[in-house]
Amino acid sequence: MNKNNKLIDGFLETIYAERNASKNTLLAYKRDLVAFTNFLSKKNIDLYKTNRKDIENYIISLDNNGMSEATRARHLSTIKQIYRYGYEESIIKENPSTDIKGPKSKRKLPNNLSEEDINRLLASSSQIGRSPKDKRRNTCLMHLLYATGMRVSELVSLPVVAVRGNPEMILVKGKGGKERLVPLSSPAKMAIAAYLVDWNIKQETNKKKGLTISKFLFPSQSKSGHLTRVRFYVFIKELCVHAGISPNKVSPHTLRHAFASHLLANGADLRVIQMLLGHADVATTEIYTHVLDEKIKSLVLKHHPLAD
Repeated sequence: MNKNNKLIDGFLETIYAERNASKNTLLAYKRDLVAFTNFLSKKNIDLYKTNRKDIENYIISLDNNGMSEATRARHLSTIKQIYRYGYEESIIKENPSTDIKGPKSKRKLPNNLSEEDINRLLASSSQIGRSPKDKRRNTCLMHLLYATGMRVSELVSLPVVAVRGNPEMILVKGKGGKERLVPLSSPAKMAIAAYLVDWNIKQETNKKKGLTISKFLFPSQSKSGHLTRVRFYVFIKELCVHAGISPNKVSPHTLRHAFASHLLANGADLRVIQMLLGHADVATTEIYTHVLDEKIKSLVLKHHPLAD
């Protein structure tokens, strides 16, 4: 169904842009979703009209076909992810997979960037670009992202009114339309102020030409009207090359991990980090305590006099 394909393609594009997913990973996701939609089509159901029972019946069918627990868990994970994406992007009204529980697997710790890595990326952001205006925009993007820990989708779609008037904090609209306030660092405020000069001049020129003035801080010619997640993903890779950091180590979401783990390492309360990240459940935020635990363990093993 074309309607199904539209949802699947949008989901895969997001996975590619935000998680640095490989071609094989994307193909695996697509195979799982094609199998699920084929199951639904036999019942004349599409992805937009699925309920919890339909999903449970599909997982049961996999079990009946002799698939392992790990395979069933993977299929369920894929289904839950596409419905979470659809709900967060307001493509579907309800997420039918929310309360479905599957076998738990060991959670992979996120890649972590050191503060030195971040400083190199921030420095490089002011040095890459075709023009001084591009460089100021790139600097603004990076300082905003690291200062706030925003999701990439929140960053690229940020309205310009959110940063007007040199605010100490900005209002971010996150998943499910939930809003939260996040503070701005001094470097971020300086980067925003410098970039807004260019933004104002460009939009005033557009106004004189009879063109629509953008409501976004980072406007573009894309269908959405703002910088896309895919373009930002490419920018991050270019930035890593310039900073001498392996591009395979960094994705846009890695910078959000860095924001949280660096705050935690410097004494921030986990509940505060949860609020800043916009996590509904503190259990999601607790992954960063494991990152810190691994760092402490590594330091002990490396520096303790009795460590082998």
